[in-house]
Amino acid sequence: MSPQETSERLPSRDEVWNLLCQYTEKEALRKHALSVEAAMRHYARLWGEDEELWGLTGLIHDFDYERWPDAENHPYRGNEILTAQGYPEILRTAIMGHAPYTGVPRETRLAKALYACDELAGFVVAVALIKPSRKVADVDLSSVKKRLKEKAFARGVHREDVYAGAEEIGLPLDEHIQNVIQALQTAAEPLGL
Repeated sequence: MSPQETSERLPSRDEVWNLLCQYTEKEALRKHALSVEAAMRHYARLWGEDEELWGLTGLIHDFDYERWPDAENHPYRGNEILTAQGYPEILRTAIMGHAPYTGVPRETRLAKALYACDELAGFVVAVALIKPSRKVADVDLSSVKKRLKEKAFARGVHREDVYAGAEEIGLPLDEHIQNVIQALQTAAEPLGL
């Protein structure tokens, strides 16, 4: 069911961006939001889904993380705010499901894609930042796979979520990595990469 079929209103991208910026001051977290948005929009186009819904879900998924980074609060506090502001349930449920510890099942394609894109988008950005050019244009599949095997690299990225995410969306890991690289290359300018 699309948000247009419910009484819930999908906010504009400007509204979502403003909410994100209200709660997220760190540039790195804002860029993470933009990278996940790009990956989600890419998959929405690829699979014929609602690109705006998918992109906005990616953009806002971690907006509460800077204020409430602990598992007791993130993404719960954000969900309360989004509920109060009338964000669609499908978006809110996907956001709750992107954090495995919430126990919220990922039943929709949107929820599975958000989970699959979140950690991997952050990882691809990390790989880009160690390139001499610091450009995502210079990131390729082999460099991402090589770095995934290095436990000391980008320690904050949960590798098990990267692997499980690809499985949940039904794609081989290589194809999923390539899709996310392509999505971020397309969005390189706003990402500063």
